[in-house]
Amino acid sequence: MRILRRTVAVVAVLALLLIVAFTGVSLWQQPILLTGTGYAAHNACAVTELAGRDDPASDLPSNPLVPYLRVDGAGDPTTGALPGAIATQRAWYAEGFGCTLADERPGLGAASVIEPGANPFTDAPAPDADPALDEAVARAFGDDLPDHVAAALGTRAVVIVKDGELVAERYADGFDADTPQLGWSMSKSVANLLTGVLVEQGVVALDDDGLRPEWTDERADITIDQLLRQTSGLEWDETYDLGTPITRMLYLEPDMGRYVAGQPLAHEPGTVQQYSSGNTNLLCSVLAERTGLGADLPRQVLLGPLGLTSAVLEPDAAGTPVCSSYLWATPRDWAAIGQFALQGGEWNGERMLPEGWMAQSLEVDAVAETDDPGLGASWRGNEVLFGEARWPELPEDTYYASGHDGQKLIIVPSEQLVVVRLGFTPEADDDPSVVALVEEAITALG
Repeated sequence: MRILRRTVAVVAVLALLLIVAFTGVSLWQQPILLTGTGYAAHNACAVTELAGRDDPASDLPSNPLVPYLRVDGAGDPTTGALPGAIATQRAWYAEGFGCTLADERPGLGAASVIEPGANPFTDAPAPDADPALDEAVARAFGDDLPDHVAAALGTRAVVIVKDGELVAERYADGFDADTPQLGWSMSKSVANLLTGVLVEQGVVALDDDGLRPEWTDERADITIDQLLRQTSGLEWDETYDLGTPITRMLYLEPDMGRYVAGQPLAHEPGTVQQYSSGNTNLLCSVLAERTGLGADLPRQVLLGPLGLTSAVLEPDAAGTPVCSSYLWATPRDWAAIGQFALQGGEWNGERMLPEGWMAQSLEVDAVAETDDPGLGASWRGNEVLFGEARWPELPEDTYYASGHDGQKLIIVPSEQLVVVRLGFTPEADDDPSVVALVEEAITALG
């Protein structure tokens, strides 16, 4: 995901606004400051409560406001504020639902219990050593690089599955097989799977339109498929900067779906592809409303049936899962998601996705313009445009989910291979070491 791609620029401006505030100038900027305190509160809550880590400031993109921010609590609530209680934000923790920004504790109900038996990777033994494969994983961690370069590479976990079997895994210091890690925009690809299960169940259809009762204009023509494919036509700006929709949605809006639904049309639906976290959150608000499951939607429909005991998809204050960004899971559970996609939606002998769902999801619509070539229905294939391969080194049937800071879930059907790479690489969302890892894994596994 492109989330926080410009965080440094945003918070630098926030720091300037803080100085302005302290010199007695009007606090009209407070909604802007809330983006900094909201990010700090949610980050501290999630990293501490979900990941079990004790240094939130080092786990996710840095914030130059840290010297001025006061972050207190451990989820009940965690508060972020500037001196003088300026721009206070609160993140509340709920078991099974993670952390949610809200003025008061949101009423999310009880989270469904997820049993581990459905997931073959949960208790799988550590894989046997394979010198060639282990060497490839070592390079993905930067073992062959100077220490400062390896640190910048920031790999935190690699898990490799071949023919449904765990064949390699490794974790950085401070992380292990039980540490949930944030997938950022890989969550969008999981939203695709969630939608597919509901399509198979007959709850929704891809061509459903009239998705919001307040849409009495051309927006009523927007379909579920167009939300998945980022072709809704709703006006949007994914830039993390002052006053943009993405910043407001994540840190200022208690009901993200309603906020996105309120955006005007910039293009006729289905004609232009524009990457938008808003589309995905609007989609999940529709799914949550159609099923009546609210925040428990992902657990009941997808995460529970797959046995993903570590997985938590955090909701907003209205109970809508923030499907654009906030899925946490252990690397093994991310691998299970990849294996589910590789198997075409069959899991433990049960078909959960419609026949041909993944192939359809990788089809790229013909649109007048796109800012994300190769993007299908929230999954990306190896072919970008006009037969050109994104990664010529890899088989042409390769496809993947991608998230900010270098999160990758790469699937190669012809090799029956799933590769998970998680880490913190803010300078290289498309780090070539991930592609090299997959290429070398294919060779090593022969």
